[in-house]
Amino acid sequence: AMLDGTVVGTALPTIVGDLGGLDQLSWVVTAYLLTTAAATPVWGKLGDLYGRKGVFMTSIAIFLAGSMLCGLAQDMGQLIGFRALQGLGAGGLMVGALSIIGVLVPPRESGRMQSMIGALMPVAFVGGPLLGGFLTDQLSWRWTFYVNVPVGVVALLIVAMAIRLDRTERSPARIDYLGALLLTAAILALTLLASWGGGRYGWTSPQILGLAAVSAVALAWFVRVERRAAEPVIPPRLFRSRNFTVAQILSFLVGAVMVGATSYLPQYLQFVRGRSSTESGMLLLPLMFGMLVVQLATGRLISRNGRYRVYPILGGAVLTVGALLLLPLGTDTGTAVASALTVVAGAGIGLVLQSTMIITMNGAEPRDMGAASGTVTLLRTLGGSLGVALLGAVFTGRLHGELTDRLGAGAARRLASGGAQLTPQALHALAAPLRDAYRAAVTSGLHGVLAGAAALAAVGFVVAWFIREDPLRGGPDSG
Repeated sequence: AMLDGTVVGTALPTIVGDLGGLDQLSWVVTAYLLTTAAATPVWGKLGDLYGRKGVFMTSIAIFLAGSMLCGLAQDMGQLIGFRALQGLGAGGLMVGALSIIGVLVPPRESGRMQSMIGALMPVAFVGGPLLGGFLTDQLSWRWTFYVNVPVGVVALLIVAMAIRLDRTERSPARIDYLGALLLTAAILALTLLASWGGGRYGWTSPQILGLAAVSAVALAWFVRVERRAAEPVIPPRLFRSRNFTVAQILSFLVGAVMVGATSYLPQYLQFVRGRSSTESGMLLLPLMFGMLVVQLATGRLISRNGRYRVYPILGGAVLTVGALLLLPLGTDTGTAVASALTVVAGAGIGLVLQSTMIITMNGAEPRDMGAASGTVTLLRTLGGSLGVALLGAVFTGRLHGELTDRLGAGAARRLASGGAQLTPQALHALAAPLRDAYRAAVTSGLHGVLAGAAALAAVGFVVAWFIREDPLRGGPDSG
């Protein structure tokens, strides 16, 4: 799941330039995250009810089918649609793995297991941009999707042969389909609102107000349905734990910052700094290594002493500083400096990701491990979906504004629309005034994204103070 998101990231400038326009970039990411978010709690509940292993393997198969179709896409509409199918399967990947671990390992020991995942996830984050850039430069962006197939086949074989679970875990209860439908409607409306508000439509337009009404009604109805459902998609009882609730808010916020940064930093590195897809992947390595080191260290420290409250607080502070450090990036900033500055944001993300997952698992009963892991993955993915839509709207708005100031409305509209299939390579062929104007516009858009990311991280820092230091289950103080 993580490999896919990072493999595609460095290829996005070439993909959207080849198939359509830059203004549609956010939807290549959003379509995937939207269906992932909507499907995640359903996959978690399906695993709880009908067996985690079989459900997990089914989600992998759907993900692989979507990956193949994405590689075959001939226009932006097809790619967005196939990304949605791919996301449908991806919703079960992380929740399936995490719920299986949650059943087999008590929270006190899960710190070590989470640190292993903490190693694998940043390894995917590190290798993904490099692999995606290499495939895009040497073969085609389509191979950033095809590469999932051999990885997925190996995963299917390993799960089939090596995972052994108790068959008594299954339950004949029914799925809360109405709750899942209402949750999907609410997520879709919120994502469209974040993407279109202030850009395509004004904030007080009938379209935006209508989306706000739909999302509010769907969420209210969803809460009512969940309280009455025998097997709710997201059990309301989970939120009786204050720590669990705070962890979900933090997961939402860090998801928005993480996806926003990894989606738009490659735009800057390729369009402004003139780097290839492979080079832009290498330049993101400090961010990824920051996540890797911090996640490994945090998991081991929590397993050793059972203390976890300090880590999300520290993570919120470090992430805020990291986003602010990137704000001075300009068209003449040294590439090595720009790359090195990302390590601080990566460390902040790693602190929050690791601690919130352990807090989530500690706040749920064993019977709700699938729902709990589904919920934390849902909130992180939903944060990414809404974050990239909202930050993408900011990016596009500032890019159009800067181009209009420099070139005039007509030329700016033609250049920003991508009608000329504007890839990073094609940018070099433009006249110097157009090239300089576009680079300045991309930099201005990135500044908007980073300012929004810093604001979200600051909110996370404040929220993290509400976490209480409850004993971890499985530890000496857990009773």
